[in-house]
Amino acid sequence: MDFSTTQIVILLMVGLMAGALSGFVGVGGGIIIVPAMIYFMNMNQMQAQGISLALLMLPVGVLGVVNYYKAGHIQFSYVLLMAVGFIVGNYFGSKYAMRVPEHKIKFFFSVLMLYVAVQMLWKSGSKWMSEFL
Repeated sequence: MDFSTTQIVILLMVGLMAGALSGFVGVGGGIIIVPAMIYFMNMNQMQAQGISLALLMLPVGVLGVVNYYKAGHIQFSYVLLMAVGFIVGNYFGSKYAMRVPEHKIKFFFSVLMLYVAVQMLWKSGSKWMSEFL
């Protein structure tokens, strides 16, 4: 698959941010990768979930990845580019986390989850409600 420079930068940055958050607060896949793939790479929910699982495949999600792959929802070229950023981000995120007090990490993590939840509720909820109106 041919990538534009913009796509390469987006995929590397998503991997970097997800890796940094994974190293910093122990998350990254669903909270960062799925929304980023939907909003920045114009994927649907199933494709984004497949990409997220494929990135985190071994050993956590190998069975889920097989199902998403069989359904055609995984582009491994995206996974490989994001993995580069994820590895680098995870290293630096975990290094930084060792210097930050736990209560600050918990606060950051909870704010991040709340923000992502509100965004997803707003976007999916408004579409769902429009079906009833």
